[in-house]
Amino acid sequence: MVGAGVLGLPFALSQLGWIPGIVAILGSWLITFYTLWQLVELHEAVPGKRFDRYPELGEHAFGPKLGYWIVMPQQTCVQVATTIVYSVTGGKSLKKFFDLLIPSVADVRLTYFILFFSCLQVFISQTPNFNSLKGVSLLAAVMSFCYSMVAFIASTIRGSHHHPATYGVRSHTTAGQIFDVLNGIGTIAFAFAGHSVALEIQATIPSTQKNTSKKPMWKGCVVAYIIVALCYLAVSISGFWAFGNVVEDDILISLEQPRWLIAIANFMVFLHVIGSYQVFAMPVFDMLESCLVQKLHFTPGRALRLAGRSTYVAITGFIAMCIPFFGGLLGFFGGLVFASTSYFTPCIIWLILKKPNRWSFHWIASWISIIIGVLIAVLAPIGGIRQIIISAKTYKFFS
Repeated sequence: MVGAGVLGLPFALSQLGWIPGIVAILGSWLITFYTLWQLVELHEAVPGKRFDRYPELGEHAFGPKLGYWIVMPQQTCVQVATTIVYSVTGGKSLKKFFDLLIPSVADVRLTYFILFFSCLQVFISQTPNFNSLKGVSLLAAVMSFCYSMVAFIASTIRGSHHHPATYGVRSHTTAGQIFDVLNGIGTIAFAFAGHSVALEIQATIPSTQKNTSKKPMWKGCVVAYIIVALCYLAVSISGFWAFGNVVEDDILISLEQPRWLIAIANFMVFLHVIGSYQVFAMPVFDMLESCLVQKLHFTPGRALRLAGRSTYVAITGFIAMCIPFFGGLLGFFGGLVFASTSYFTPCIIWLILKKPNRWSFHWIASWISIIIGVLIAVLAPIGGIRQIIISAKTYKFFS
């Protein structure tokens, strides 16, 4: 649940300001915690049947044809967007690691680090399924918590000795402030990305009539969201406190001291996104291979995995090399695709299947989540596109 999006939260605060930024993080935490509970409950909404994929739940709610095409493109976009952003994150973090420890390699292009990350993913992608990724997932979870704490401690120490010039918002014009607010909200939305694979993860938990999968799954979600609250608030507040409105879009890029600790933290990010990339890519691999076998009559096996998955990794890596703008990508994808799967689609499905009474708690909570989620989905990508355009002005492709 703690994704690399946590590193962009201080940047989001610099675009929104202290109070609006913290309110936005807490509000998103509450809404996505509620919608995650809805997904866990809906996994076995029909006795004796499990909805192991997000599109399967969509088909049950909206109908066989309409449901699949409502949910599947949303989920796929989330997973593809995450793998692109994680390719950028992995490359930038590895470059920062070497820049701090071996300054002589500072001139090596970011492109090569993203390329190395993608080549590594080609190798790891050959694991058959989620259960094969248990070790990688555990490593990713530990790393995400550790680098969040390093960012928090290092920022707190820096902030206690070096106070930035201002804690105001980044932009000095009204139009710039509006666009920054939209991008900041999208950045926060990106940080709550786990919903798109929640049902797939719950599908790996055994379930019986007496001991349903939702009990252990919900316990895991509660623990995860407590850690999410701890990490997100700690990193966002300390990072903005340390650097003010000049903080980078990745807090670990802003931090420099102590060099060895920040280098280790960046390497932790690198290890984390290696595992998280696979968690988000695995459903795409599953869909891609099913399509190749059923529609094009490919033979299932190692050769299919090697060709299909390697092609996908190569495409996402190429896109990452073309637009390695962490801050803009978070805002754009956070609004465009993450708002739907994490904020309002579970609520719409809940209203259709559970039919709560009008003005009951779940009816009100669902409609509030839907309205906020739709606004984020419509408005946040505008700010993200502007941020990408600003970053692209000073960027030479494949530099």
